[in-house]
Amino acid sequence: MRMLDEKSDNDVEVTWEDQQRINKFSRLHAIYSDLEDEIKARRTEREDLEDLSLELELREDEMILYKIGDAYVSMTQSEAMAQLETDTQRAEQELTHLQDRMDECEKGMKELKVLLYARFGNNINLER
Repeated sequence: MRMLDEKSDNDVEVTWEDQQRINKFSRLHAIYSDLEDEIKARRTEREDLEDLSLELELREDEMILYKIGDAYVSMTQSEAMAQLETDTQRAEQELTHLQDRMDECEKGMKELKVLLYARFGNNINLER
């Protein structure tokens, strides 16, 4: 057991810059986790849109209630298919944007890991 006022060979002083890097890693990790959840939700939405597309193709020229936001709008099958195509494209663009942001966070975290592990070795744990 070691006394509190003794320093071990593994103790490294944490500088202000080190603390800023640790804080930045923590922020990036939080954003990354939020983006993971958002991507999961968007993928589910995209799958739901694909399922809806199959359902709409089976319907003949009848009026369909299509949900836009919180409201339902009555439209023909062809109008619903056009709206569905627009919504699917929007979902794909959002997924791409979220994935790009997630990749940026991951890149930043990797860079910070290299710096922090080089400085602190096994005295710091930055694993997810």
